[in-house]
Amino acid sequence: MNAESIRKLFDEVRKGRLSPDDAVQKLRHLPFEDLGFAKVDHHRALRAGMPEVILGEGKTPHQVAQIFLRLAKHGKNVLATRASDAQFAAVKKKVPRAEYRALARAIVLRRDRKKYGKGTIAVVSAGTSDIPVAEEAVVTAEVMGNDVEHLYDVGVAGIHRLLAHRDSLTTARVVIVCAGMEGALPSVVGGLVGVPVIAVPTSVGYGAAFKGLAALLGMMNSCASNVSVVNIDNGFGAGCVASLINRL
Repeated sequence: MNAESIRKLFDEVRKGRLSPDDAVQKLRHLPFEDLGFAKVDHHRALRAGMPEVILGEGKTPHQVAQIFLRLAKHGKNVLATRASDAQFAAVKKKVPRAEYRALARAIVLRRDRKKYGKGTIAVVSAGTSDIPVAEEAVVTAEVMGNDVEHLYDVGVAGIHRLLAHRDSLTTARVVIVCAGMEGALPSVVGGLVGVPVIAVPTSVGYGAAFKGLAALLGMMNSCASNVSVVNIDNGFGAGCVASLINRL
């Protein structure tokens, strides 16, 4: 659908021949922008409420910068995850307002700061080593329009640290829990709250942790019925799902 087709579509709405809802449905299927090395989906925001998110891993600085620029021209907030310093430097040249969240390895452009979430998302990390994954979840949830509170280094090795934050946990609408090692913390949190708990296994741990596999299996076998699990180190996925739940 080209510019002329879009103009005709709006003419149909103006003349009463097409309802606004039907026009939106047609706009949802507008084509992507082909950059040669990437096909940028500008209408994901219409379908999913958030523009396409860039995965920096495996892309050159030039590729990330070009995609980021195109999304910045068409979307609202823009997020690139797993991004390097070199990729951020390339983005900054084209989008000066972009910021780098080093701990989360995320490049962020925030223009829409409206809160779409109905409550607070709590992001919990078992240990300090789990914070980078937790920060990816924090950045994602914030960019998607949520109030976020983080509770770090409250793992089961010192359970009193977690219980000291019980008020924050029980008032959250969704809780994200990032843990490596044996991955026990989400089950504990799940037993304390009556809201969805999204467990994120991290690749933190010694040899038998198998780079997060032990935590993943432990979380999937959780006895807490309100716990769901995303993939290893997938802070972005957890933040995205938490945002969708918080908008309901």
